[in-house]
Amino acid sequence: MIELTDIAYVRSGAADLEGAVRFAVDIVGMELTAREDGVAYLRADQRHHCLALVEGESGVISSGFLVRDEDALAAAETELEKAGLTVARGGAEAARSRRVRDFIAFDDPFGNRIDLGIDQVTLTAPVHGGRAAGITEFGHLCLDAPDVREAYRFWNGHFNARVSDWIGDWACLMRIDPVHHKLAVFQGSQPGLCHINFQVDSLDDVMRNWHFLEANGVEIEMGPGRHPQSTAVFVYFKGPEGITYEYSWGVRLITDEDAWRPRYFDPAEPGSIDMWQGPTRRVHTQPQIRRPLGQS
Repeated sequence: MIELTDIAYVRSGAADLEGAVRFAVDIVGMELTAREDGVAYLRADQRHHCLALVEGESGVISSGFLVRDEDALAAAETELEKAGLTVARGGAEAARSRRVRDFIAFDDPFGNRIDLGIDQVTLTAPVHGGRAAGITEFGHLCLDAPDVREAYRFWNGHFNARVSDWIGDWACLMRIDPVHHKLAVFQGSQPGLCHINFQVDSLDDVMRNWHFLEANGVEIEMGPGRHPQSTAVFVYFKGPEGITYEYSWGVRLITDEDAWRPRYFDPAEPGSIDMWQGPTRRVHTQPQIRRPLGQS
């Protein structure tokens, strides 16, 4: 069993790097921590970055997770290869670009490129975002797969991901720690990044951000609303290069593993996506860039 300790980052291609960076800083409220070799690094918490924008083809390049140490990384490499997956060990230059000490990369059975890393670089300075959005942390990431049940069998069969709740056969929300979900898989015909989430400090921050986004002409994809699964108040919005961002506040913590039972929500039922019964729709997915393993 591969034990994921946290999410790490999303690495995303940007055809218009300057425009994508401006949006991440001035609209989302992230901090630009570094730029080098055509990569812009953006942070929201103590991580060196949680979003790396790579100049070039638009699309998600990889989604990063962390494991405990080099022994765990080696064991993960062995287990994934035994499962029939092709695994590539990252070189020093690629690891430096990801700000981890070492990593492996593989494609999940649905075509999503996954990085498993160790020792992600931590920054000690306070976060100075481009605006006061109230962001406290990189909250979760969501991938697409054609069959969410099969996706869960993969993540639960090889990793410590446990289902918290189902939304029909449309979404599987999974936890790797007490947070209701750090990883979700949504039904989609092609692999890709469904959205990335940032937790904010208060309900007021969600609402202020919603008004700010509307005032600046940003496309609101869904919300404000409240998810019955995680109890989080949310707003989803579309950024450049097809990235969907989410702010949320009030996420549920599952502290009693033995007592928790996953629930099943029918997306056709009123309130199954938004307890406040506002309009809901499928948010935009940034498609996965298909590259040979070893290319970053």
